[in-house]
Amino acid sequence: MSTLDTITLSVLQAALQQVCDEMDLTFSRAAFSPVIAEANDRSDGIYSAVDGSLIAQGSQGLPVFVGVMQYSTKTVIEMIADGRCLAPEPGDIYIVNDPYLGGTHLMDVRFVMPVYRGEKIFCWLSNTGHWPDIGGSVPGGFSASATAVEQEGLRLPPVKLFKKGVLDAEIYAIICSNIRVADQRIGDIRAQAAALLIGQDRLNGILDRYGDETVIEAIAELRRRAADQMRANIAAIPDGVYRSKAFVDSDGVVNEPLTIALAVEKKGDTLTFDFAGSSKPCAGPMNSVLATTLSSVYLAMRHIFPDVPISAGAFEPLDVKRPEGTFLDARYPRPVSGCAAEVSQRIAEAVFAAMVQALPDKVTAAPAGSSGNFALGGNGNAGHDGLTNGCSTIGISKSPPVEIMEQAFPVLYRHYALREGSGGAGKQRGGFGLAYEVEILRGDARASFVMDHGRFGPQGALGGKDGAPNTVTVFRGSEAHVPPHLSKEQDISLKAGDRVRVGTPGGGGYGDPGERDPKLVAEDVRLGYYTAEQAREMFGGDRG
Repeated sequence: MSTLDTITLSVLQAALQQVCDEMDLTFSRAAFSPVIAEANDRSDGIYSAVDGSLIAQGSQGLPVFVGVMQYSTKTVIEMIADGRCLAPEPGDIYIVNDPYLGGTHLMDVRFVMPVYRGEKIFCWLSNTGHWPDIGGSVPGGFSASATAVEQEGLRLPPVKLFKKGVLDAEIYAIICSNIRVADQRIGDIRAQAAALLIGQDRLNGILDRYGDETVIEAIAELRRRAADQMRANIAAIPDGVYRSKAFVDSDGVVNEPLTIALAVEKKGDTLTFDFAGSSKPCAGPMNSVLATTLSSVYLAMRHIFPDVPISAGAFEPLDVKRPEGTFLDARYPRPVSGCAAEVSQRIAEAVFAAMVQALPDKVTAAPAGSSGNFALGGNGNAGHDGLTNGCSTIGISKSPPVEIMEQAFPVLYRHYALREGSGGAGKQRGGFGLAYEVEILRGDARASFVMDHGRFGPQGALGGKDGAPNTVTVFRGSEAHVPPHLSKEQDISLKAGDRVRVGTPGGGGYGDPGERDPKLVAEDVRLGYYTAEQAREMFGGDRG
């Protein structure tokens, strides 16, 4: 048991969290790319010097990175130990984006840096930023029909991008020679490194004030308490096996749905997640690497029990069986560009669909639809209607403001609004997606889509109806083109005057639509969320 008093422990918990939050803010403020600077597609954290396990993570970091960064940090530590990468020195920063070494898709680039106290590593700092391009067959890296990871971009094992604080010009040149708009990447690289250096400075300030041993004791105690709190929450769930299924539209190559089959066994104070029976590895880029699959389960449980402090301890009572032989355990050279943005959400959706049976007052219907670069959806739950135009399950990132996009790129948003009518019917209706249309103003372009929920809308729960599915239409001259896979296609040639129209999914409804308060239905109609005809059809009776 810890000898620390409660006040000191609370202060140190908040201080470690603040270190990560400052790293997040520094990263976004200094980054060049709108996807990081405006959309906040990044995360920062503190990790154990021994095994890379999570100590603290920024509250404004993407939840999907909650598991992958501790996995990739652990991999770096292991590769250093067995000589597969160079031993660290003060000022070194490793770069890695290899999905099979604890990552997501190739665009999510991780920096990992040791923090020294004297001659000994006290901990590791790590962050992830989504780079707008990493090479590969299509701009942006979202190759909808890739059949091997090499088609998706440059794959980097852990190498020292900074050596003793100095950027390695040769490795930087290799990176720049393999990506598009290379001259702009130095801004993101410097921002990513600056975030780690800020974290190091702030962490050293805490250690200097409280002492290394006190902070080490606090970290161990916080991990123990997080594990105990998660176990207490799980213990309140009735014992049993809860089953669910979720579906991915297609893999982008074979136009057939992929199934995520999940059985969650609750026994005592632990939960076991078994994905046996899920679809086999797929030809296209909708495979998920193990780290992303694990992280998807963790973030789903974080949504269900948000009161549990975030650390590796919160994951200890969660036993995720390795889904060998399925598309949720991708091995080289399976393509994976859709794993973080889309498959992770379907995994979380399967967790929600299973756990809502045990915890109907705590778990939502299927939320957030599809990331799809711009796509946003909503959710429904027992007490409230779904969140409209909210961020995805796996992130806190948002669409960059229209004004920023039009300023940075030769595009015009002809339409950008709520997708009225998209929320699934229920006692509490689902939230509404987004409808937008973008026109190319000049030059030539190539459009690629890696979205989902085009075939199946987000699931309703406990009698609620599914939300509206995703829609994509490309207008080239007088031709209106709908992708054969509905939400996935790549390399569509566009020129000035061509347009892309997207309707993102709505959230699933929660509970019997016939039980919705008629006054709420009438108010939705008054606000234009549904037409009177839609209201009568979806909610029954003389509604609206």
